[in-house]
Amino acid sequence: MANFFTDNQDVQFLLDYYDLKELAALQERETPNGDANYVPRDLDDAIDNYRKVLNIVGDIAGNVLAKNAETVDAEGNTLNEDQTVTLHPLVQKNLDLMSQADLQGFTLPRKYGGINCPTLVYTMATEIVSRGDCSFMNMFGLQGIAETIYAFASDELKDEYLPKFARGEVTGAMVLTEPDAGSDLQSVRVRAYQDENGEWKLNGVKRFITNGCGEVLLVLARSEAQISDGRGLSLFVADRGPTVKVRNLEHKLGINGSPTCEIVFNDTPCRLIGERQRGLITYVMSLMNGARLGIAAQSLGVAEAAQRLARNYVNSREQFGAPIEQLPAVAEMVADMRVRVEAGRALAYETARVCDYENNYNRLLERNADALSDEEKKSFRQKARNLKKLNAMLTPMSKYFCSEMSISVATDAIQAMGGSGYMKEYAAERYYRDARITSIYEGTSQLQVVAAIRGLTSGVFQNYVVQFETKEFGDELLDSLKEKLTTARARLDDAIAFARTKGVAYVELRARKLLDAGIAILIGHYLLGQATKSDRKKKVAEYYITKELANIVGIVALVENGSSQILDDYLEFVGPVQEEDA
Repeated sequence: MANFFTDNQDVQFLLDYYDLKELAALQERETPNGDANYVPRDLDDAIDNYRKVLNIVGDIAGNVLAKNAETVDAEGNTLNEDQTVTLHPLVQKNLDLMSQADLQGFTLPRKYGGINCPTLVYTMATEIVSRGDCSFMNMFGLQGIAETIYAFASDELKDEYLPKFARGEVTGAMVLTEPDAGSDLQSVRVRAYQDENGEWKLNGVKRFITNGCGEVLLVLARSEAQISDGRGLSLFVADRGPTVKVRNLEHKLGINGSPTCEIVFNDTPCRLIGERQRGLITYVMSLMNGARLGIAAQSLGVAEAAQRLARNYVNSREQFGAPIEQLPAVAEMVADMRVRVEAGRALAYETARVCDYENNYNRLLERNADALSDEEKKSFRQKARNLKKLNAMLTPMSKYFCSEMSISVATDAIQAMGGSGYMKEYAAERYYRDARITSIYEGTSQLQVVAAIRGLTSGVFQNYVVQFETKEFGDELLDSLKEKLTTARARLDDAIAFARTKGVAYVELRARKLLDAGIAILIGHYLLGQATKSDRKKKVAEYYITKELANIVGIVALVENGSSQILDDYLEFVGPVQEEDA
């Protein structure tokens, strides 16, 4: 019997590595309304429950999701003549099992039937699910819709929708993108208006909507016709019904088990979430941050699956009288794949942990303020403000690094397996097709760079990393590696300062390289911390940091070269636009 939690030593290591008692103490702190369902006896019981939940997820992922994945990928879902969608029977089976295991209200409070797990544990679960079937994560991972309703909707809407999510009676969709509003959500045109009775209605078309056939739709729409930018947008909740039609079911390169829909709203009844005009600026930004962390976890899962497949293959495939993993070039490739997965996991899990603290401080301030002392209120507000700035950097960093990592690992898996990797007989080609979307949806890698680079140029990165630079390990190797990271950070600061003297366009030109260096430094520090608990992690940290330090030298040299030739001579490089054949 396969279990994708118990067979993953790194995930189990990290579950023990983090101080979950401190996190659980915040997570389990009572709200004024109390919780009707099971409440842990103590913090040890809460942590034991996290482990039990992950064990259940691992069992379903290993024994059901992974076994169904190939058939679901080949057959997909069905668009019916009446413009509704029928999920593949195995996709529905997957959903039913998750519901039966009470895993559809993962982060929701127990008051609504949820199991109140931290984002960190949810991120681990999302990775495990994605290893089983990357496409199914898009159903499991859309629990962020329930989180958004919990965070911003009225009590009436919360009471109506959240128990349904927790029981697995409904699935949801983030209905944001339009044919002419992809990355630029300020351009959303779907109209929300109030009829003669004051009831809100929706009209217009949305495109590329993951699980757009779900029962509960969170829709970003223009409620203020006279305001053309993001200030004119509000967020609405609508139920699937006769006025919502799926006009098209997209045919995609990968994640074929996840229905991607074009939706048409025809005077669809809906209700306002929160306040008017805060749809994009406040609510969707919060929703997107959670979704981006989910994609980072999805990326980890498919990369884990690809690396394991490649390792098993090179261990069993013999050439020249020995397994091909004994060839240095192959050994380096497969070992480097493993290190890159663990590097991404270190970044994504740390981001999830930091998100948990910000979310819990805000939750307690908003919902339990009367039970807090004045000193606690002041402390929590300050911490929440600082963590918000940090998460604004770490979340796009995680999404960017993990998605790009998953694509490179999936590519290397095919390469390591040679011709066999290119054949549909093996899952390697599916892993690549599934991984490829991760750097595109929920904001492309280029947009993540734009979002994250502000942290490096505004001082957030520098203020954060100093806490790692002042650590003393009492270990010659670890202290030496830390000092090298500190020196690299100083050189990165020099490069950033130089780039800023060249102007905004030059900073934007070199932003990706600067971000690569910053991420490498952060991950290096995270791995050093892990190395204090594991001799194996010490080897991983040494390899990763040594390799990345050499890359940082090249990045600094490139930035300080000052050349913007690629922009200055852009037309010379790309040539004229060619007319397409009729």
